[in-house]
Amino acid sequence: MKHRFTSLPAALLLVLSAVAVAGEELSHSFARIDPPRSVPDFSLADMDGDPHALQDYRGKVVLVNFWATWCPPCRREMPALEQLYLKLADQPFVVLAVNQWEDADHVFAYMGDLNVFPSFPILFDPESKVSADFGVKGLPTSFLLDKQGRVVYRAVGGRAFNHPEVEQAIRELLAAE
Repeated sequence: MKHRFTSLPAALLLVLSAVAVAGEELSHSFARIDPPRSVPDFSLADMDGDPHALQDYRGKVVLVNFWATWCPPCRREMPALEQLYLKLADQPFVVLAVNQWEDADHVFAYMGDLNVFPSFPILFDPESKVSADFGVKGLPTSFLLDKQGRVVYRAVGGRAFNHPEVEQAIRELLAAE
């Protein structure tokens, strides 16, 4: 019986910690990669089975976001990612949300729970080969690629993509030759 009482405070602390983390604001900072680094090209299918190759987006600024439906910060950042994508819809900018390990039916069901269905491509990396090529160690992880397809910024953890500083970093990449 004593074991139960000693584990109760620990369990309560764990629950309170989880609630505190869930209530924290998402960061908006990205780490600059200097010098920018190349990443291997990839081609992944979207929810309709259509292929998307990274090289097809050369000349555009690309935000590659690695995520999963079971990841709480991934779920929290998705609406802000859509807001950013819509705000920059008239620019040569694209979001590629690369789902890890899940199938299209499962992700489609999750998307139905969102307030807004994302209009950017949702791609599938079922064996996490692309995430390994990018060096992803945890979810969510996001990369901003310049128009030449090089990684210029990286962020590990959930992000407030609708923050003005994120938009400014993207606009600077859009303005660069």
